[in-house]
Amino acid sequence: MSEKGKKVHAFKNDALGEMDAMAIAARIKKKEISAKEAVAASIARAQAVNPQINAIVTELYDRALGESEKGHEGAFSGVPMFFKDMLMVKGVPTFHGTTANKNTKAAETTDPIVKQIYAQGFINLGMSTMPEFGFTASTEFADADPTRNPWNTDHSAGGSSGGSAALVAAGIVPFAHAADGGGSIRIPAGACGLVGLKASRGRLLQASKFKRQPVEIAIDGVVSRSVRDTAHFYAEAEKFYKNKRLPSVGLINGPSNRKYKIGFTGISVKNMGADAETMHGLEKTAKLLEAMGHEVVPFDLPVKDRFVDDFANLWSVGGFYFHRYGKKVFGEEYEPAELSDLTLGLSERFRANKAKTVGSIVRLRNSFRQYRRMFDQSGLDMILTPTTAHVPPAIGYLSMTLPYETLFERIQKWACFTPYHNATGGPSISLPVQHYLDDDLPMGMLLSANLGQEAMLLDIAYQLEAAQPWKKITD
Repeated sequence: MSEKGKKVHAFKNDALGEMDAMAIAARIKKKEISAKEAVAASIARAQAVNPQINAIVTELYDRALGESEKGHEGAFSGVPMFFKDMLMVKGVPTFHGTTANKNTKAAETTDPIVKQIYAQGFINLGMSTMPEFGFTASTEFADADPTRNPWNTDHSAGGSSGGSAALVAAGIVPFAHAADGGGSIRIPAGACGLVGLKASRGRLLQASKFKRQPVEIAIDGVVSRSVRDTAHFYAEAEKFYKNKRLPSVGLINGPSNRKYKIGFTGISVKNMGADAETMHGLEKTAKLLEAMGHEVVPFDLPVKDRFVDDFANLWSVGGFYFHRYGKKVFGEEYEPAELSDLTLGLSERFRANKAKTVGSIVRLRNSFRQYRRMFDQSGLDMILTPTTAHVPPAIGYLSMTLPYETLFERIQKWACFTPYHNATGGPSISLPVQHYLDDDLPMGMLLSANLGQEAMLLDIAYQLEAAQPWKKITD
């Protein structure tokens, strides 16, 4: 099981078993196991399996064991988890996936989203891997080993929340924080066979670094192995903070009998879209939904080709910002000479397209209006697409050592379905409905709804999970 190209996981007959986070929390509450036993089991699993998948940046094991001996409130009391290496957790250094921050100091404050997650009773075991600033869709590095997909370690775990997804898929923890600025929750969820919901803009509290966005594309969230873990997370999150501008999600505790009208397409924008095998998986999912009683119809996304360039221009702003102003953002320890060719290439792209950027930002800020019209005028409840255009690529296909132009184009084509929801603020969820036959790798299917309609997405997710339970990595 330790060889490259093989399936690796940590599931065994210990305090965690193959349970999801809610089941572990229930056992802790009933005193069938202690929080310390749950944390110790996760630590043992990490020590056994992480060397094969490289998904952990910072270990906080002693701190977690100490926390596990204290009383915790919340629906997930005592459940071990990881945060993505981009949040401020007091006393912990945050590297944002880059060696430019290799000398960074421990955080003096804790991000609001961390507090919102801690309020649910989770215990943090450490920080998970991400690529430099989350700028790419695979968790690979120019000067270090990549994070590998537990389903097949020759393949990418996706990105930028690849470390979190790999840890959950491998059974090290049942649940992990993730964040999404162009697909970074949903892409690794799809690659690793998980549930990954990008919520509506403003649903959760923000990470401190997200407050500087010219367009609010990035949002925090989680990846899990079960729909109910994600559903309960959002219900509990609302107890800590409720955005009055959005409809309440509430607790979606199982599937309803409601039938939906769903449009589906394997073509994104600018003629980018799914390859033949992924298209076949999409068609199988459409037929499954139809067999469940839903109305499923072909649909063409009414998104203009210029969206691709607009989003790329915004993406480039981030590269320029961290290249030019990194010391102001992260402190004098920041070393811009360590930045990858991808970040430098994005920075140069911004300079070359600076005059177009204002127009791009204005259009992206207004894109939510077109998104709402798309649902209102079509009469659709949801839209179904693949999460990504093709199989999770082999390690190296999205390598950070590739020439900027090559890597940039490959990212755009593989991740062509997810950025639209970041621009518009709409919610979408990746579900592990299908698998690639030759590689036995998960194939995520993406369902999207109008702004504020997470409850609808969780309902259809429950329905699909009941109709065709997710394939397990232990199978």
